[in-house]
Amino acid sequence: MEEKYTILVLQKTGRIIETLLKYPNGLTLAELSEEAAINKATTFRILLNLQEGSYIVKNTSDGRYCLGYRFVEISSAVLSRFDIRQLARPYLEQLSVNVREVVHLVVLDGTEGLYIDKVENFTSPFKMYSQVGGRMMLHCTAAGKVLLSGMSGDEVENVVRLKGLPQKTKNTITQSGELRQELERIRNRGYGVDEIENEEGIRCIAAPIYNYQKHIIAAVSVAGTTLSVTRDRIPELAAELKEITAKISREIGGENTSSGKK
Repeated sequence: MEEKYTILVLQKTGRIIETLLKYPNGLTLAELSEEAAINKATTFRILLNLQEGSYIVKNTSDGRYCLGYRFVEISSAVLSRFDIRQLARPYLEQLSVNVREVVHLVVLDGTEGLYIDKVENFTSPFKMYSQVGGRMMLHCTAAGKVLLSGMSGDEVENVVRLKGLPQKTKNTITQSGELRQELERIRNRGYGVDEIENEEGIRCIAAPIYNYQKHIIAAVSVAGTTLSVTRDRIPELAAELKEITAKISREIGGENTSSGKK
């Protein structure tokens, strides 16, 4: 930035806010001044102004300064602009072109997966019966298992308790212990596979989308017949998926947290 446009007090205000971001329990005036490398008098004046706007609050018991709820309102307004479906659509279309298969975007809705977008690939004679607004079980689908992999053990157990593990094909996981092992594999390699577990003759691969809190908020899947989506293609498709979902995650301030082991 050109020097004539630089406003030092705004730079210092930004440093104070960024410093407090690192300390959820707050800092005293002396600690904040030292951490932000701003003298106490200037730090104090800036804090007073920020307090007036409810950007900063001071704990009366220990004198520590923390970020105020005004930042929650600001972050909510910013995040509300991010429509995951609209944002992801160009990436889904590109993925479908790259892999020449049907692509889905799926989110968690209670104890089920919900299709919120679908991109057909018109070069393929195969047509999926899935529809936007349709639902899927979590334990027997690639996207569903990816969504489960982002849950805690107790949350997974609750889904199993409420929905069970009904067998859809001979390959469906029907034991909770086996499901836990499968979810751990997904976390380690960064993608999930539906190995003809939900529908005969159909194989799917899915990868997660992460938000700014590093939580899985959606999954992107590639689906096709076993003649098209062969086992030999899984590494190629998984790599394409992980690249696309990493880009979508970055768009919303997220980051892929899986180790990505093969």
